[in-house]
Amino acid sequence: MSHLQLSNDPGQQALYTLIQRSIDKAGGWLGFDRFMALALYAPGMGYYANALRKFGTTPQSGSDFVTAPELSPWFGRTLAHQVSEALQVTQTDVVWEFGAGSGALALQLLETLGDAVKRYTIVDLSGSLRARQQDTLKAYAHKVQWVDALPEQLHGVVVGNEVLDAMPVQLLVRKAGVWHERGVVWQTPTEAGASPLQWQDRVTDLRPPVEVEGAHDYLTEIHAQAEAFIHTLADRFKASLAATGQGGAAFLLDYGFPEHEYFHPQRHMGTLMCHQLHKSDPDPLHDVGAKDITAHVNFTGVALAGQDAGLEVLGYTSQAHFLINCGLLPPLVDAPLAEKAMAQKLITEHEMGELFKVIAFGTHAWEPMGFAQGDRSHTL
Repeated sequence: MSHLQLSNDPGQQALYTLIQRSIDKAGGWLGFDRFMALALYAPGMGYYANALRKFGTTPQSGSDFVTAPELSPWFGRTLAHQVSEALQVTQTDVVWEFGAGSGALALQLLETLGDAVKRYTIVDLSGSLRARQQDTLKAYAHKVQWVDALPEQLHGVVVGNEVLDAMPVQLLVRKAGVWHERGVVWQTPTEAGASPLQWQDRVTDLRPPVEVEGAHDYLTEIHAQAEAFIHTLADRFKASLAATGQGGAAFLLDYGFPEHEYFHPQRHMGTLMCHQLHKSDPDPLHDVGAKDITAHVNFTGVALAGQDAGLEVLGYTSQAHFLINCGLLPPLVDAPLAEKAMAQKLITEHEMGELFKVIAFGTHAWEPMGFAQGDRSHTL
C-alpha cells in the first residue's frame, strides 16, 4: 500500500491512511456510511474527535458553524422549561444530553433548572470536546458525568440538539432507472491537489422508504443508524420502566423534513452537506477530517422507529413553534437589543425557525408544552 502525503497535519494524514486501509480491507469499496463514520469519529483523527474548534459564531474564531446554544443563551433557557415539565411528568431528576458540543446547552440547562437536576450525563464520543465541556461546566462538576456508551437501563429526560444529522447515512443513487449504493474508492491522483478518494456506485437492493416519482436520476440518503439509535434509546427506556417503574422522555432538535418532503422528486441532489469556516460545500471527499459532514433528518423515519420500538410520539413541530410555546418571547421584552436580535434568529423562518424541527418521544402519552400550538405530527 502506498503512503501518499496528503496533508501537512499528522492527524489528518493518519486519517487518510486509516481510510485507505479500511477501503483495502473492504475489498476496494467502502459504503459511504462507513466512510462518514471514520471521517467524523475515528478516535483522535475524525472531525469530531480532533482538536479543531468547530463551534462558534464567526470564521475568524476558527470555527466551522454555529448551533442554537452558541447563537443565544435563550435557546437553552427556553428548552429548560420543557425539560422541567418532562422531569415532573417522568418523576425523575436526571438529564441526558447526546453530543453536547461546546457544553453551551448543558450550561444553559443547568443554570436554569437548578435543583430539579441531580445528575446530568453527557454522552459524547469526542475526547477533545469532552475537555472543552468539562471546562465550560466546571461550576457543575458535582452534577455532570460523561459516558461513551449507554447503560442497559436509562430513565430521565434526554435532549439532543443537532445529533441526528451527524449520524452516518447510506447514499442511494438512481441512474437510468436502476438504484445503486454510492461508496468510496481509493485512486492515487494524477494531478496535484486532487483527492485520492473517489465515488463509485454499485447496484443494490436497498431503496428509499417511499418510491420516488419520476424516471430522472436521483441522489438521496437513508438513515439506518439514526433509526437504530432511536430503537436503542427506546430499549433502554423500557428496560428501566420494567425494572424500576421509571421511564423517560426525549426531545431531539435538528434540521430536516417529513418523508414526503425529504424524498420529493425535485430534491434530486440529496441533502448531504459539509461545513467549514462557516461555508458550505457538497464534497465530503476533500479535506477529510477538517470539515463537518451532515445530512438532513427524515423525521418520518425517526418517528416510525420510535413508534415501532414501543415509544409514544409526543409531538413534532418547527423549532419556532416549539420555543414560542415554551415561553421564549416574554423574557425578551426587557432584554438588550443585541440579545433580542440573536434570539430572533432561533425562530425566524429564513434562519432556524422553520428548517429546524423538534420531535419528542416518551414511555407514557402526554402533551408537552412545546407542542401545545402548531403540532405537526399528522404530517409525518
